[in-house]
Amino acid sequence: MAIDEQRLNAFLGKAVGDLGAAVSAVLVSIGDELGYYKALAEKPRTAGELAAATGTHERYAREWLANQASGGYVEYDAATEAFSLTPEQALCLADPDGPVDLPGAYAIVRDLFHVRERALENFRTGGGMEWGEHHACLFHGTERFFRASYNTNLLSAWLPALDGAMDKLKAGARVADVGCGHGASTILMARTYPDSAFVGIDYHAASIETARQRARDAGVSNASFEVADATSYNGGAYDLIAFFDCVHDMADPAGAARHARESLAPDGHVMVIEPFANDRLEENLNPVGRVFYAASTMVCVPVSLAKQGPALGAQAGERRLRELFMNEGGFSRFRRATETPFNLVLEARP
Repeated sequence: MAIDEQRLNAFLGKAVGDLGAAVSAVLVSIGDELGYYKALAEKPRTAGELAAATGTHERYAREWLANQASGGYVEYDAATEAFSLTPEQALCLADPDGPVDLPGAYAIVRDLFHVRERALENFRTGGGMEWGEHHACLFHGTERFFRASYNTNLLSAWLPALDGAMDKLKAGARVADVGCGHGASTILMARTYPDSAFVGIDYHAASIETARQRARDAGVSNASFEVADATSYNGGAYDLIAFFDCVHDMADPAGAARHARESLAPDGHVMVIEPFANDRLEENLNPVGRVFYAASTMVCVPVSLAKQGPALGAQAGERRLRELFMNEGGFSRFRRATETPFNLVLEARP
């Protein structure tokens, strides 16, 4: 077989870049936990200054900084031997309230190696793995990574894109946040709309306990949390039911859609936030799709298959979700309300 040397070198160059990113992932997590990014966001520092500011060892700090500078995650000034973050790097690496919390995503990566042996077994047998069987770093990383998007988009773009939902929230609505995890989205909405009542619902009991503590810490009194799955939660006649990045994971997404229809007020709204995806595979073969397909392989598909679900996966796409809510869930209207490069924001109405 003839080898095209130019194509070979191009592929190897890409592979080396990917390998560098992979072996550096743990260093992003370490830098986040040690406060390195926050210290560099304050001002430029040499390796010794960074170590002194964070109470760590200079030799390790120096090697970490060299790695991060090689990857373009920090800047290096050879004249002063100081390292720093640009405002853009700081926004993504040192600001948990910013639009992207990259260290949160790297906490998710940590979990994927924890479950590698189980994943091998699942590939061979077709078995699954429940959400609660993952390492706790997945739960915390998911909260951090998604919370940044909620802080940026939920109040300013996603809720306003729903047809009339904002007026109901301001006046006093009943809201269910299904698959709420640690409650970041529930608490954010509850703090913003104090006249409305919110209930966060998740089948993972440990996440619900964390959500309750988060609400107490935030001083939020109009949000409660209950352990239930998406087909069995109580308290119908909701004005808004929200699904944040969870429908594609479910063992019974059609049942969840039907239960939402049954639990919704006559003029209510269902907001479905899903990973951005086009309907055709070839249209998702890009860097964003690569991330989502990886997470889907290791987390989303196994969660659904653990209970013999349809395993929609994180790239289900709008067409499949439309079929789910209209043909199987009984809704009469379904539309794309808005989108971001990472999210589809869909609205279903009775």
